[in-house]
Amino acid sequence: MGSQGGFGQSKEFLDLVKSIGETRSKAEEDRIVLHEIETLKRRIIEPDIPKRKMKEYIIRLVYVEMLGHDASFGYIHAVKMTHDDSLLLKRTGYLAVTLFLNEDHDLIILIVNTIQKDLKSDNYLVVCAALNAVCKLINEETIPAVLPQVIELLGHSKEAVRKKAIMALHRFYQKSPSSVSHLISNFRKKLCDNDPGVMGATLCPLFDLITVDVNSCKDLVVSFVSILKQVAERRLPKSYDYHQMPAPFIQIKLLKILALLGSGDKQASENMYTVIGDIIRKSDSSSNIGNAVLYECICCVSSIYPNAKLLEAAADVIARFLKSDSHNLKYMGIDALGRLIKLSPEIAEQHQLAVIDCLEDPDDTLKRKTFELLYKMTKSSNVEVIVDRMIDYMINISDDHYKTDIASRCVELAEQFAPSNHWFIQTMNKVFEHAGDLVNIKVAHNLMRLIAEGFGEDDDAADSQLRSSAVESYLRIIGEPKLPSVFLQVICWVLGEYGTADGKYSASYITGKLCDVAEAYSNDETVKAYAISALMKIYAFEISARRKVDILPECQSLVEELLASHSTDLQQRAYELQALVSLDAQAVQSILPQDASCEDIEVDKDLSFLNGYVQQALERGAQPYIPEDVRRGMEDMSNFSSQNQHESSTHGLRFEAYELPKPPVPTKVAPVSLASSADLVPVSEAFYSRETNQGSSVASASEAGSSELKLRLDGVQRKWGRPTYSASSTSDSASQKSVNGMSQVDGTSAVSSKVRDSYDSKKPLQIDPEKQKLAASLFGGSTKPEKRPSASNEVPKAGANAADRTQGSKVAAVTVEVAGEKTNDQPPPDLLDLSESTVTNTPPSVDPFKQLEGLLDPSLSSTTDHSVSAASKAPDIMALYADTTASGQSGSGGYSIPPSGDSVNLISELSNAAVLASPESPLQSVKGPNPKDSLEKDALVRQMGVNPTSQNPNLFRDLFG
Repeated sequence: MGSQGGFGQSKEFLDLVKSIGETRSKAEEDRIVLHEIETLKRRIIEPDIPKRKMKEYIIRLVYVEMLGHDASFGYIHAVKMTHDDSLLLKRTGYLAVTLFLNEDHDLIILIVNTIQKDLKSDNYLVVCAALNAVCKLINEETIPAVLPQVIELLGHSKEAVRKKAIMALHRFYQKSPSSVSHLISNFRKKLCDNDPGVMGATLCPLFDLITVDVNSCKDLVVSFVSILKQVAERRLPKSYDYHQMPAPFIQIKLLKILALLGSGDKQASENMYTVIGDIIRKSDSSSNIGNAVLYECICCVSSIYPNAKLLEAAADVIARFLKSDSHNLKYMGIDALGRLIKLSPEIAEQHQLAVIDCLEDPDDTLKRKTFELLYKMTKSSNVEVIVDRMIDYMINISDDHYKTDIASRCVELAEQFAPSNHWFIQTMNKVFEHAGDLVNIKVAHNLMRLIAEGFGEDDDAADSQLRSSAVESYLRIIGEPKLPSVFLQVICWVLGEYGTADGKYSASYITGKLCDVAEAYSNDETVKAYAISALMKIYAFEISARRKVDILPECQSLVEELLASHSTDLQQRAYELQALVSLDAQAVQSILPQDASCEDIEVDKDLSFLNGYVQQALERGAQPYIPEDVRRGMEDMSNFSSQNQHESSTHGLRFEAYELPKPPVPTKVAPVSLASSADLVPVSEAFYSRETNQGSSVASASEAGSSELKLRLDGVQRKWGRPTYSASSTSDSASQKSVNGMSQVDGTSAVSSKVRDSYDSKKPLQIDPEKQKLAASLFGGSTKPEKRPSASNEVPKAGANAADRTQGSKVAAVTVEVAGEKTNDQPPPDLLDLSESTVTNTPPSVDPFKQLEGLLDPSLSSTTDHSVSAASKAPDIMALYADTTASGQSGSGGYSIPPSGDSVNLISELSNAAVLASPESPLQSVKGPNPKDSLEKDALVRQMGVNPTSQNPNLFRDLFG
């Protein structure tokens, strides 16, 4: 066949199939398939491929997909092949498409038109191929496009077409029941179709309809019985026989339908008895298909209204199944026996030995099915044998899931059918001991509830005996190692409730055992909690009985340990125990009454005891309570308009600025503090210019760098310049300074004042004069030289004197205020001193401006009153120099120093101007620095490389990194 290219395929394709079949590993198979994929990718896009070759390529793509690899690159070619006029190619295309695509694939839309066209074809083979594709590919959205044509095909002359049309409608019903709800009558009509194949196909959608609504098809019982009778009497063609059984699959489907229709309906069931009996009698049990029909008959008999003859016949069939050597038949017999037990319990007694034999069978599946049967067969007379068998099987299996199921069933059977209290307690101990923590916690709670409630309602002696037996067994088991946590919880609870109830064991003995448990399982907080609660109960019962309570040393140490436990639950229990021991008998009896674990606790969910309090609060004007659902509704309505904004703010990044800081309460002496570099934030140009241009002559060289990082001063009290928000005259007085009898105005120092302001808003500090002295001594005084200016550099305005260019550790800025305003001396902060100091409201005793080296005479630096008087009489320097040296005025309103200019000349001019403005000032004789001393200090500080004036606009970035 390989040499001739069997079935029209090339030798290359046959070699591919052969090579894959001979591979010995998955890796080798993947290598061959990946190589085939690369070959197909290359060949399938070649132009003018013959149809025979394309058909082979599509089949090879199907082979690639079957082996688990992706062949999506060829899907479109399979879709194109469905459009071909050749029947062979069209059917190949439909086959490939149904294997490649699912109902939600994007290429489905390209096939709908082809399917519509093919459903109208005169060739019934093309129609059948299209109907096959309809069942696989049409989804809920495209059902209306093909539904009318499928309905028309129900009357097609070919039975194959009618059968596939029924199958298509059944598929539509599964996908969208509402789309074919008006076509149910078509299913009823086709039940009487002349062709058995069409009738058999109709049974499937009818079964689904009956499963949903049994009463909708009650009138069809006679029709179904008639059809089943005809099938059983072999009236169908021989072609429907399977292993000499007449249409067995139609029989099975009809039996399932009759089981649904006859359930609980005596009249409908009476119509079925005869035909079911005939099938049981005629069926051949020598073949698997015959046994399948018999099993379905038993299921039908167990579902419909009971009939004695049918039950006997079903029991005989079950006996044959159980006696068979086949495990499959035994499994069916066990399952069928479990179904009949509900109707006839005595049937199970006849097969107990056969059931026990199944328990001994090495087939684990058969064992599990047998235990399900035993669970249904259990009663008081056989509970001990069955439960013991189940526990033995539970011990030997390793399947935790099934072990949990067996344990819960053992507990349930022991609770219902326990012959004695002693057996019940022993059984529970075995279950907990061997199942361990796999036992559901509800089982433990049920056991504790059962011990507390007892078996008999009025038999107190039996209940006491049950509890005593439990206490004895638990005291014997408690010493074993590695007990499950759930079992220990039960043991602690029972010992705490009933350990001393019968007086057989003393409180000291029980408490000692409980302390041993808590110590042995110190890592299990739940067990320790149960143990400490059990101790509390025992001590409470002893106090209530007015007996002396002797707390053992180990119990005392346990309580002390739990008092310092990291677990708040254990801590609370220990504190409660400590408090309980100190109470009197009457109080303890009210708190923990004996044997009251099963008393009902009435819970007032409406909290009616608070009605009086609530009414009083409402009368005093309190708001009434709004239920949670009403509150949520109100919030939804209020937030409905801003839902989009809320979602965006919740799920996205927030870019809006922080809230402005609230203004602090002004004090008499505003604190001075240093700011951190984190307060350097970008601010708008308008805001920056508004803050820096408070005075009439505020303009500096720093305007050129206003687009860089600047200080945010909104809501911060100003120390220099005009106040921003404070109306206090005390704080306003700190906004003006006079040094050497003149006001200072410096653009760069104005920016530095904003740095100070931002520091003040965060850490109000008072600069210690001692630290200022130390800074002056460390940094060579407070004067720093200025770099040699270039033609493009700018210097402070006319109000600046030599101190503006020589300040080193202190950068001060003073905004010119309205003439006549009161001014107070305020010490400027030292920017080089980043340490914190205590904030005081007392002004410094020494004015730091008087200590500036080179500006004042040392003899005057120790006095304060002279500085105050000089400041009060300081002239308006800006007005004085308004018309001076107009050629030196820069665009920003400051003075420009020529590159060759000498700083001494400028200092002299400023000093002379100040003298002319205020001849009556007592400090005129000492104003201005000595030119020689100033030059020496400038040379000294110039070596340090720090220039705090407007020549270095990046001063703060240099200082703070």
